[in-house]
Amino acid sequence: MRRNIFQTIADSTVLKPVLIAILFFTVFQTKGQQRKPSDNGYVPVNGTKVYYEVYGEGKPVVLLHGAFYTIEMNWGQLIPELSKTRKVIAIELRGHGHTPYSDRKPDFATLARDVEGVMNHLKIDSADIVGYSMGGSVAYKFVIQSPKRVRKLVIISSTYKTSGWLPEVTNAFKSMKPEFFTNSPMHTAYDAVAPDKTKWTKFLEQLIAFAGTPFDMGDSNIAKITSPVLIISGDNDGLDKIELMKTYQLLGGDVSADLGPMPKSHLAIVPSQGHVSLMMQTKTIFDYLDGFLN
Repeated sequence: MRRNIFQTIADSTVLKPVLIAILFFTVFQTKGQQRKPSDNGYVPVNGTKVYYEVYGEGKPVVLLHGAFYTIEMNWGQLIPELSKTRKVIAIELRGHGHTPYSDRKPDFATLARDVEGVMNHLKIDSADIVGYSMGGSVAYKFVIQSPKRVRKLVIISSTYKTSGWLPEVTNAFKSMKPEFFTNSPMHTAYDAVAPDKTKWTKFLEQLIAFAGTPFDMGDSNIAKITSPVLIISGDNDGLDKIELMKTYQLLGGDVSADLGPMPKSHLAIVPSQGHVSLMMQTKTIFDYLDGFLN
């Protein structure tokens, strides 16, 4: 008999809290999004086609989701609020949601170029970019590669290098297996919209391998970012807070604003939040976004 995700989680003391949280997060977020996109479709780019959805009118903001998620899962609660005053462009990265699986091994440079391809298709010269988790790493790479396309950057629970995560987080990826996600809400969501449902296991294997591959986009590249950056992190979200402060310093932060000007980049540490639960704090996240972007 096929084991379900709860049975599998019980065998993994390392991943159990994370995956249970993901389950709650998935159910919570998918209940949030009620509005239909004003535009959606595919953009041929870099040998594949990337799915996008557009909501609302106003200054554009691009949303980049985390690993294993879809637009609805990650941004279902935030899109209705953001789209009241902004043009929201949500993208599903390679293999995720409506965007087909590609045999090409993912890398941040290619994913960032995919984002640029969608912006080109929609004739958006520059936008505010918001990325969560893996999407945040893509956002870092995007601003490094295409700095003039980014007005403001928001990084939620993410980093530009492997050492930005606590060791237990990187070690957890080594224990992750595709069967952990069998019969999960993420599996159900994938089956509902994926162009080819038979790619589920290959997609998971590819993404797990990608998540476990060390990366470093370079401190010097982060220090060169001219766009204002807002970093949002849960106090216990798996990010190494010493490394996070170093990142903020590279962006011009961690100064005494009473003795000089306030830095253009900001840092928000949300108390009592993990990596997954942070994105469930819709009002908190929206208030930070709204204040910073406006």
